[in-house]
Amino acid sequence: MEFFDYLLEDAAPGDLILVYGPPKVGKSIFCYQFLYSSLENGEPSLYIVADYGSRQLEQRMMEFNWFLRPYIQKGDVYIIDLLTRLAGIKVEDSGTLKFSSVQNLTDLMVKVGVSTRSLFRKSSKFRAILDSLTMIFAFNPPNLVLRLLKAYKARISEARGIGVVVHTTGTVEPSIENSLVELADLKLCFDGEKIQAESSAGEKFVQYTITDKGIKNIRG
Repeated sequence: MEFFDYLLEDAAPGDLILVYGPPKVGKSIFCYQFLYSSLENGEPSLYIVADYGSRQLEQRMMEFNWFLRPYIQKGDVYIIDLLTRLAGIKVEDSGTLKFSSVQNLTDLMVKVGVSTRSLFRKSSKFRAILDSLTMIFAFNPPNLVLRLLKAYKARISEARGIGVVVHTTGTVEPSIENSLVELADLKLCFDGEKIQAESSAGEKFVQYTITDKGIKNIRG
């Protein structure tokens, strides 16, 4: 995890991190790893899963031997599932697992607010991840999604957490992508070979590969 620390050393409480790049370059895997390292270090977390259901989140993380179930049972991870109800499956909120919809951004932000306040009461340090914007953009006007992200950033900042949002490049107009980049405090661009980090402190990059243990640094 040393290279994670290197990439994220410029991130401060209240910051928003944009993880972006083309499809299939490891953006979600990075988020799983970011989430699991947080939980292992005793930091509670919120994961908003928008492109598949909460069960699939657990299954995908298990492929890397990252087991969420114990942390769910302890109440250390809050999950907001945006897709299961959209698929027509009847589900009810329970404990730290909440259901909303990519078509109801107002309800999503209410649940984000409740979750971040709960996380703040548990710990002065927490992480929140929104993975990803693809389905949200597909069902909502781009300017409405940008307002959502500003509200998401404000909630994270108020509670002094660190927020992450995932975006697949090429899925919206360039002007909207530029607005996303401007909104973020730290930008992590994935291209399948290297991760480039950009913040007010400057730029840096690491070469990486995806293994059965997650994303690993390739040392030059």
